[in-house]
Amino acid sequence: MRKRWWWAAAALPCVLLLSVPASSIYYNATAGEGCARCHEIRPNLESWRDSTHRNVPCETCHGGSLADNSRRLIHHVSGDVPEQIRLKGLDVNAMVARCQGCHRQEFADWHAGPHGATFSKFFLDAKQNRERLLMDDCLRCHGMQFEGGIRDLVTPIDRTGPWKLTDARWANMAAIPCLACHQMHRHGEPLHQQPDRMARSSARETIYRPSLALFDRRGMDHIADANLAIPQVVDGERPLRMSPDPRQALCYQCHAPLATRQAGSGDDRTGRGIHEGISCLACHEKHGQQTRASCANCHPRLSNCGIDVEKMDTSFLSPKSAHNIHSAKCVDCHTKGVPKKRLASRDTLQRQEDAFRAQQRFRPTDLQWLGDDRTAAAGLRTAR
Repeated sequence: MRKRWWWAAAALPCVLLLSVPASSIYYNATAGEGCARCHEIRPNLESWRDSTHRNVPCETCHGGSLADNSRRLIHHVSGDVPEQIRLKGLDVNAMVARCQGCHRQEFADWHAGPHGATFSKFFLDAKQNRERLLMDDCLRCHGMQFEGGIRDLVTPIDRTGPWKLTDARWANMAAIPCLACHQMHRHGEPLHQQPDRMARSSARETIYRPSLALFDRRGMDHIADANLAIPQVVDGERPLRMSPDPRQALCYQCHAPLATRQAGSGDDRTGRGIHEGISCLACHEKHGQQTRASCANCHPRLSNCGIDVEKMDTSFLSPKSAHNIHSAKCVDCHTKGVPKKRLASRDTLQRQEDAFRAQQRFRPTDLQWLGDDRTAAAGLRTAR
């Protein structure tokens, strides 16, 4: 009898030890379905099945290592499971590194752009912290997935410093990760790779994806872009013409005017003057926010004044310019009146067309005429 108890005592740790890799193998073999039969992740599994990522296995994004699955098993067996399963901030940042497995170019653009900045860059900026006192509302845009308030993240909360993060693990993590603007389980169709020529044609370009959604830290859930509103911004008392681009609704959740709705107030960048009515994303790239090559998308190289548009005295050329590219007007430079538009010569139009083709690397059949000068050029060729 004593020997039998000894074998039972020895077998118990072995069974427990083997159950961990066994559960991991079972989870991977059934693509998560096995665990979901009696698991609290069933709602998440169902939303994944209808999402744009339904062809991507769970472990590709959430991790399927022995350590990850062991942690999940321990939480489940111990009953330490919340009523609603949500990703924690540290888990979100772990997923960000996995996004680049499929979205390499988007990840590289985002990582090199302003939205790829880390918590330390945003919250340990001495100059910014001396000018503006840190507050909980900072986390509404910079650190949406962080659980807790500003005092749980940074200390001290004053304008003298020196400041440090209460948990050093957050220092090099992205404050605006992919999931700040994208909901992975959003209903939609998987994105298929487009042929090279089709990808270059703006007429066929997909500009709006169902995954676009704002992560609202108040409810700790995503709000679909389709349910977000584009505000009516005013310039003085005049309502500005707003671009109908639905993606802008996402931008305005952070880059918004003050309660007065005045253009340029708060963090608003609504276009006025020559750029009124143009979408933010007509100039700013989606993930990297770079603008350096955006002028050629709409403008001929030379303006009606005969000046290269990229070399005009605006903040595009130099941040120190008095003429902000978001609000610049023709009269800012033409103080004595805007000259009437002149019809360019045939040779000038041909040079502009050739330069435009070379810069855009479009095939002749892909070229889309933008602006009066290009329409005139097309007419001149017909007249020939």
